[in-house]
Amino acid sequence: MEIRIQSIHFDASEQLQSFIQKKVTKLERLYDDIKVVEVSLKVVKPESVKNKEAGIKIIIPNNEFYASKVNDTFEESIDEGLDALSKQLLKHKEKQQNK
Repeated sequence: MEIRIQSIHFDASEQLQSFIQKKVTKLERLYDDIKVVEVSLKVVKPESVKNKEAGIKIIIPNNEFYASKVNDTFEESIDEGLDALSKQLLKHKEKQQNK
């Protein structure tokens, strides 16, 4: 599984990048055949309390899933986005098994 992290108009800290790597690798427990995970981070203007946006795209053979969340911190946005994607992956897996 390839993990691509893109921070738009700022540099993501090593701590944030390792947090993302750790969280994203847990997705492999849910679905074996994940090819690429793309994470894009950006600070939403204007400066408000909830202005950290994380967009996460998961690419699997013949399909892809996307979630975008905005929160106070990138960590919260990543957590919520991965929760949403976990549900999508599980639904997809159930559909595959029912065929």
